[in-house]
Amino acid sequence: MKKNNMVCDLETGVCGVVQENELELIDFNKTERSVDLYYVTDPICSHCWAIEPVIGRFVKQYGKHFNFHTVMGGLLEKWHDGPIDRANGIYKPADVAGHWREVGQYSRMPIDGSLMVDNPVQSSYPPSHVFKILQKNYNEKIASEYLRRAREALFVFNENISERSVLVELVNQVGLDGEIIVSEAEQPMGQQLLNEDFDLVKTLGVRGFPTIIIVNKENKGVKIVGGQPLQAYIDGLKQVINTEELRPAEQPSLLAFLETEKMIFSKEIEVMYDLDKSDVHSFIEQQLSADQYELKEILGETYLVASNK
Repeated sequence: MKKNNMVCDLETGVCGVVQENELELIDFNKTERSVDLYYVTDPICSHCWAIEPVIGRFVKQYGKHFNFHTVMGGLLEKWHDGPIDRANGIYKPADVAGHWREVGQYSRMPIDGSLMVDNPVQSSYPPSHVFKILQKNYNEKIASEYLRRAREALFVFNENISERSVLVELVNQVGLDGEIIVSEAEQPMGQQLLNEDFDLVKTLGVRGFPTIIIVNKENKGVKIVGGQPLQAYIDGLKQVINTEELRPAEQPSLLAFLETEKMIFSKEIEVMYDLDKSDVHSFIEQQLSADQYELKEILGETYLVASNK
C-alpha cells in the first residue's frame, strides 16, 4: 500500500488522503471587534420597550460585528413640580398612562399603563442601580436579561419596578440572589456606577431615549435616535465599518428564540421572521410542538411563554 498521509474528516466521517498542506500557519488569537455599540436607554422608557423587536433582531443577526454596551440614561430621578416631559404633556405620574398606552397600541408591544395612576413608579434610579451592579459583577447578558424582565413586569403586568420587593423578585428570576444584589445596589456604589453612565451619555451627546451610537476604532461613528426600522441600524453599522455588505447570522429557530427570551410577543416573532401578523399562529404551530410553549393573550396581543413541562 502506498504510504500516503491519511486523515479522517470530522464532518463527513470519511477517511482519505490529506488534501491540505502539511504545514500551515494559523492564528489562534481571537479577532477583536473594533466597533462599539452604545445603547442609551432607561428601564421605564416606553419607546425603548417599543423597539425591542427590532433591536433584538439586529443584535442577534449582527452582534458579531460589535461590542454591545447598555448605558443607563436616568429618565426619572423623582417627580417634582413642573413638566417632566413637556413634549408629551407629562407633568405628573397619571399623565404617563395615556402616553404609554398610545406607544403600546402603535408599536403593538403591549403596555397597560394603569399602574401610573394607581401605584406610580417614583423613580427609574432603583432598577437602574440594580442593572449597573449586575453589569459590573456579572456581565452584559445577565444584566440585559434582568432589564427585559423588568420591562415585562412594568409595561405588561403593571408591577412597580421602583419597589424593593419587585426588584428582588426580578433578580431571583435570572437565577441570582435578589436580596444580596438589591442590597448592594442600594449602597453608594450603585449611584456611582450610574453617574459614570450619565457622564458617558453627556460625552456621547445623547439627549433622549432610545439612542444608539455606533463607534469604530478611529472614534468615528453614527448616532441613531428614536425607534428606527431594522435597515437603519444595518446601514449605520455598514457606514461605521466602511463596508457595502454585512453578512448576517441566521435567525435563531423559534424554539431557540423562545428558550432564550422565555417570553416573546407576536410583534417580536413578526419582526424576527419577516411575517405578517395573520401568519404568526400557523408559523408557531409549524415550528413548535404543543408541549414546548403556552400561548397567551394580553391587551389584545398574543405572546408565547416557554413551557415548564
